Amino acid sequence: MVSIAVLIFDGVEELDFVGPWEVLAAWASQHPGDDVDVYTVGWTGREVECAKRLHVTADRIRDELGTPDVLVVPGGRGTRALVRDDAFLTLLRETDNRGARIASVCTGSLTLAAAGLLDGKPATTHWSTLDALATLGTDVDVRPDDRFVTAGSIVTAAGVSAGIDMALHLVAILSSVERAREVKRYIQYDPAPPV
Repeated sequence: MVSIAVLIFDGVEELDFVGPWEVLAAWASQHPGDDVDVYTVGWTGREVECAKRLHVTADRIRDELGTPDVLVVPGGRGTRALVRDDAFLTLLRETDNRGARIASVCTGSLTLAAAGLLDGKPATTHWSTLDALATLGTDVDVRPDDRFVTAGSIVTAAGVSAGIDMALHLVAILSSVERAREVKRYIQYDPAPPV
């Protein structure tokens, strides 16, 4: 089984977690033989108020996190508090130390930098916080033009919609490129912005 925990917290940016959730949950539901379990974990409680005031109920709370194979850390204004939350930073370090994959979207990467997980590694984030990414870690190789960046077991994605690309990349890594293409087709993800 591949277990994937998507962290949510007060102030989380909606598409930062819903985009990857859609990709990963589509993988799990459309290909049950792949044995994928995707669940949300509320860091600030079971009931979460997102950045744009969407209210969601997490599947689990932080004490029920378990030891997922993949931890998805979205961004949003709520990360401002998380970069100073010792328990959160410890969770990130412990997750990394046990060899699990960690994937961030947008300013979720700032929490990884604050935990020291991006020191000396390439990473990206939302364009408006690239400078903060560089200052929160040591020798972070900031990649301003990349949609997502892989550095060993860590994947960082740029802002908001880049999380969908990152999640498809995770499917390709954890399963296959063909499976990722099947998921992409199922969710009809074929970006062609009208502007």
